[in-house]
Parts: sequence; structure tokens; C-alpha cells
Amino acid sequence: MTKHREYPTALKQAAVARMAAGESVVAVARDLQLRGRLLYAWRDKVRQGGSAALRGRGRPRKRALAVAAAAVDETGEDELARAQRRVAELERKIGQQQVDLDFFRRALRHVKETR
Repeated sequence: MTKHREYPTALKQAAVARMAAGESVVAVARDLQLRGRLLYAWRDKVRQGGSAALRGRGRPRKRALAVAAAAVDETGEDELARAQRRVAELERKIGQQQVDLDFFRRALRHVKETR
């Protein structure tokens, strides 16, 4: 018979954050010595109720439920999803800036060579 284990909320949040950052579930599970199914369950809880859904033992308090409900805005997007979308947007912008820099460096090099 397997023993039910409790995991700290910080560990759950860190694992979900690593998955959200693009790290594979297999790598996170191997690193933390957890089952992948557990990580997927935590991720689904965060998607449904925000990081407040990764609570500890016991019955949730009314205030915690209200905070979790407030974390999800009217579009159904929680704080983590907004942050992930913003990070992806900024990464695209940085990539475009790098392409522009490479172009202008080549153009400058070409102008210097022709002089």
C-alpha cells in the first residue's frame, strides 16, 4: 500500500513554473523525483484556479477561495497565463531586435568595405 505524501506549496509552484517556462515534464519529474501525472494535476489546478489552488492540507478557507476566484479575470485568464503571454511577447520582440541588429551590422560592414 502506498503512503499519501504531502508536498509544500512552494515546491508545487516551482514545478509548475518550470513546466510553464518550457521545461519538459519528464525532466521536472525526474529532477524532483515525482510522477508526471502529479505534475500534470498540479498544472491543471493552476490553470483552473490560479496558484492559490495549490493549497496545503485541510479545507480551503472562504478568503482563499475568493482570492483564487479574483485571480482569474473576466476573460478567464489567470495571472500566470498573462505573465506567460507577456514573456512570449517580449521574447518575440527581442528576437526581432536581434534580427534588426544583425542586418544593420552587415550593412555597416558592407559600407565600410566599399569605402
